[in-house]
This record gives sequence, C-alpha cells and structure tokens, in this order.
Amino acid sequence: MASAAEQLAANVNLSAFGKSEELKKRILFTLGALIVYRLGTYVPLPGIDPEAFAKSFFGQSKGMLELFNMFAGGAVQRRAIFALNIMPYISASIIVQLLTSVIPTLETLKKEGEQGRKVLNQYTRYLTVALATFQAYAMAIGLEGQQGVVTDPGMFFRITTVVTLVGGTMFLMWLGEQITSRGIGNGSSLIIFAGIVAAFPSAIVSTLELGRQGAISTALIIGVIIMSFAVVAFIVFMERAQRRLLITYPKRQHGNRVYEGQTSFLPLKLNTSGVIPPIFASSLLLLPTTVANFYQSTGSESIFATISAYFGHGRPLYMLAYVGLIVFFAFFYTAIVFNPVETADNLKKHGGFVPGIRPGERTAKFIDEVLMRITVLGAAYLAVICIIPEGLIAYANLPFYFGGTSLLIVVSVTMDTVAQIHGHMQAQQYEGLIRKTKLRGGKRAR
Repeated sequence: MASAAEQLAANVNLSAFGKSEELKKRILFTLGALIVYRLGTYVPLPGIDPEAFAKSFFGQSKGMLELFNMFAGGAVQRRAIFALNIMPYISASIIVQLLTSVIPTLETLKKEGEQGRKVLNQYTRYLTVALATFQAYAMAIGLEGQQGVVTDPGMFFRITTVVTLVGGTMFLMWLGEQITSRGIGNGSSLIIFAGIVAAFPSAIVSTLELGRQGAISTALIIGVIIMSFAVVAFIVFMERAQRRLLITYPKRQHGNRVYEGQTSFLPLKLNTSGVIPPIFASSLLLLPTTVANFYQSTGSESIFATISAYFGHGRPLYMLAYVGLIVFFAFFYTAIVFNPVETADNLKKHGGFVPGIRPGERTAKFIDEVLMRITVLGAAYLAVICIIPEGLIAYANLPFYFGGTSLLIVVSVTMDTVAQIHGHMQAQQYEGLIRKTKLRGGKRAR
C-alpha cells in the first residue's frame, strides 16, 4: 500500500492549482506587488535635467551603471526613485551572513532559532539604511559632477536625493518581505527577477533591429537564440545537480521496542554559492571602468583610464580576471555558508554516520573533501556560463541582458518560485488528505 507521501506526490497536478484559493490569492498579491514596483521605476528624481542625464548615462553605460541598471529594471537610466533597487538590502544580508562566521556574538544569535533570526534581520535593516545612505549620497555627488545634469546643485539637492533613494530602497525591502510572507515567497529575488525580465523585450527588439540594419547577421541571431535555450537548459541541469552522501543511522531501542536502522542522504549542491560569485566579480571588474568614465567626463586623466582600456568587455585580461574572480568567490562563499565541522557534529549527535568513515573529525574532513571537489565543477560551470555571453556582448554588440549573470538569476529564481508554488499545492493536498482520513475514521467509529 502506498504511503500518504507517495499518494500526495502522485495527486499533485494542475487541477490542484485550480482548487487552491489561497494559492491564487498569494499569486495575485505577488503580481500586484511587482506591478507597484515596476510603476515606481518610472517615477523620476526631482531636480534632474532628463536630456543632460541621458547623454551622461550613455557615456558611462559600460561601467557599473550598466550592471545596476540591469538589476534595477532600467530605473537608473530613468533616474527613478528606485534607482538603488533592493541591492543595498541584498548586500547587507550577505555581509551579515559573512559576519556570523567571524563574530562569535552573531554566530550565537544564529543558533538561537527564531528569536535570534529576528535580531539578525534587524541588524540587516540597520546596515541596509547605512549602505543605501552612502550609495545615495555618492550618487548625488556624482550627478552634481556631471555638467548640466542637476538643475540646482547644492546641499538641498543632496539631502532630497538621499532621502528619496533611501526611502525607495526601504520601501522595496518592505515590499519584498510582504511578498515573502503574504505572497509566494522569495520576495527580494522576485523583485530583482522582475527588473531583469522587464528589460528582455526591449533587448530582443534592439537585437532584431540590429539584424534589420545589417549590423549583425541573421545566422548570428539564430545562433544566439539556440545558445540561449541551451544555456538555460544547462543552468537548470547544473542547479539541480547534487552529490548525495549516504548517511546511516544504527538500530535503537526505545522502551521495549527496537527500531531498525535507517538510511538517508546528505545532499550537497554542485553550486552552493549560487549567483553571488558572478555578481561580485562583475562589480569589482566594472568599478575601474566606472571611475574612468567619471574622470573622462570632467576632462581629467587617471590611471583608471589605462586600466579600463585593458579590462574592457571582451579583452583577454578582462576574461582571465573574470574567471579568476568567479572561481575565488565560488570557493570563498561556499566555505562561508557551509560548515563541514558543524554538519559532522550534528550527524554525530543524532547517531548518524557515513559508512566507512569514523564520526566526528574524520567525517568533517571527508565532507570537506567532497565539497571541495564538487565546488571545482560548480566554479567551472559558473565561469563557462558567464564567459560565453561576455564574448558575444563584446564581439557581436548584443544587449547586456544576454549576460550569464542575468540568465543565472532568472533561471534560479524561476526554479525557486516553481518549487514554492509546488510546495503550497502539496500543503493543500496534504491537508485535504488528512481531512479525508479523519472523516473516514469517524465514519468507521460510528
């Protein structure tokens, strides 16, 4: 006879979605929240000349502004109140997560469960305000440095810009939390996802227009389309790939009953670091180009101009540095988020062990060796996914949105969202199965 879990997995289908009123409400709430976010990307900052800013942005669009504009769904290019997007909150979350591995007090809070998590979330919010304030003030100074962009430069413009941009970031942080709690989950990721996807149509149109004008060949466009589908399929395969370590639990006696030994698996993702390595690597490599563009716009010469000439898109040094940084951050972030010693201690406390490996220190060493080997594959996968589109962007003048980082984010968030929806459907099916079981039991008792 099939177990309840097996029956549940077999019965989850599209008909369950049609019967789930709560899931429909969650999806509608998520769509409504994302629409509010997209509308906010069209509300401009006060005190900026649109034509002068458009010229300035075009001259600097090969630096970090291009990356930020992609994540912000075009809000940077439209000088919108959501120009900083939710990236300060993402950065603050990553910093707090890294600090929990270094500062004992934060590590203790992390182990205190729900209460500790609330305190860490509050620290993350405070750090978000600090980062957003710093970035907003730097953006205000940068805008004032561009000739004719700010209509009335001065302290009042800086204060209003900082208040507006920080307020926009905090609103998006709150909106992401609402999507997580009242929507289908992954609020912050969905906001970034919506910004990137919103730019896909214009990127496709501009690519087709380049083909119509003869700037790129039809064969290249067809090749890019085929490559995009192949890259998406490869990302899905690699993101779902796992190395499962066999865990054995011995027989145990509880009272007069003896329970048989059980086996389970410890799943280790091939890409534990996710999309963090490409984002960090892109940000670091685009920083010299951005600074050089600012200096060139003011007529000043700088060593950054020479550096940016060698580290431009498609240049050999850029490619090598990009791959090197991706590999470095893949290993670094994996070492931060996964602790083999803690995992081995938890297995030992619950009586589990890897067959043939002594519990404790030997198990931690074994898990660490396995994790290092699969991280090599994960880092190589990230490097390949990110370096191929970079070549196309450099040599074929394709839009930035075909980059590996954007595809990684879109595919990963899509997979997570589908899993969240599937989880809600399973939960409803499970509740229905329990109600039916109780109803049948009541009838039999009568």
